Amino acid sequence: MQFDTATKVKTWTISFIALLLFIVPVSIGGQWTIILGIMAEGILANLEGAIPAITTIAIVVFLLITIYGTFMNKNLFSHTPKLQGIFVLGPLWFILRATGAVIAVMVITGFGPEAITSDLTGGTMMYSLVPILATWLLLAAFLMPLLMNFGLMEFVGTFLEPLIRPLFRVPGRSSIDALASWMGSSPVGVMITTEQYEKGFYTKREALTIATNFSVLSIPFSLVIATVIGIEHYFLQFYLTMTIACLFTTLILVRIPPLSVKEETYYEVTGSRVDQRTEGDNMLETAKLRAYRRTAKSDGPKGLLKAGTINVIDIYGGLIPVVIAIGTMALVLAEYTPVFTFLSYPVQMFLELIQVPEAAAAAPAFIIGITDMFLPSVIGSGIESDFTKFLIAVMSLTQIIYFSEVGALLLKSKIPVSVFELVLIFVLRTVISFPVIYLFAWIFVGL
Repeated sequence: MQFDTATKVKTWTISFIALLLFIVPVSIGGQWTIILGIMAEGILANLEGAIPAITTIAIVVFLLITIYGTFMNKNLFSHTPKLQGIFVLGPLWFILRATGAVIAVMVITGFGPEAITSDLTGGTMMYSLVPILATWLLLAAFLMPLLMNFGLMEFVGTFLEPLIRPLFRVPGRSSIDALASWMGSSPVGVMITTEQYEKGFYTKREALTIATNFSVLSIPFSLVIATVIGIEHYFLQFYLTMTIACLFTTLILVRIPPLSVKEETYYEVTGSRVDQRTEGDNMLETAKLRAYRRTAKSDGPKGLLKAGTINVIDIYGGLIPVVIAIGTMALVLAEYTPVFTFLSYPVQMFLELIQVPEAAAAAPAFIIGITDMFLPSVIGSGIESDFTKFLIAVMSLTQIIYFSEVGALLLKSKIPVSVFELVLIFVLRTVISFPVIYLFAWIFVGL
């Protein structure tokens, strides 16, 4: 198949821009980030104080539209199926969205029970997580098509397929998802994965595998974790340990349930759109052919703007209130009930058995990470032992399934996954990665 010069130029030009935005690391003020991160930090620096209020107004407006679409006129957006899915909801998702909106209003106005509005619960969600999530995903909604629709994933994926497929049982293009998380933001990585699943490039098993194993916290976020807990002087060792532990854990997780038994079928609405390489093809030529073909099928500026706008509506109207609801409820459980202390008793006994210093203080940190990525570090910051703090910090990154972020994103997505499956994956990640983390903590820090 032949492609014109315009298609080829568009492929390489836009792919280069996407690489610069999402993947290529740059150093700013002594910290490594990506250009998308610089843009996000610029917005946060100027608007961070206003973002919670702005987001709350958007959430309430979109909730009112949802009430109208769900209860009064179900055909309101029948001409646009994606908007129909956003504003016409079943009981569970409506309750979660409404709960998130109520919590947001309570926190912003300061009116409501302290358990909800406290800085440790709803305040953490609205003033710490929401500004970051709202900013990163706003930029990603409009810029992700540059990464996904103009051949870069097809080109890179063709070369990585022979390595990634046998090791992790996922397509080579998934390396782009991982890099977008590692260099930028884990929500962006999950968002890329869900978009690729909905467009027919991942099976159900592949999408869940990628989202629950490759969506690690970015380097800048990881540095924040290390600083909060007080081991920033071990940052290189800390990040290296996390990387090795994540790779080791993924090698095992993809070969056992629940991931190994997930359906090997594509999203029913789109079916498979994977461009298979025939045996004997030249890899470079195949990579270029796939890239050009993807560019030729991409939408023009008007289509991309429309898709980006719908994504923003989904993020602010559907995703963020669900994140607020799930995250706040989890934090209330963590702060105001003995649930996590009770659940951590077996962990405490195990840590004492292997002589981890300050085991009783550390034990809750190993399970509370399922609620939020920052809480383990907050708990660990009061511990004196660098060895124990190293264990907690690395574990908080390798667990990945935070219900205030990744967990909520997945439950809201079209990828079929249950709360039980996410909890099981969280437990398995914790158990499998711990020996690796313990070994490297002993090597780098010492008991």
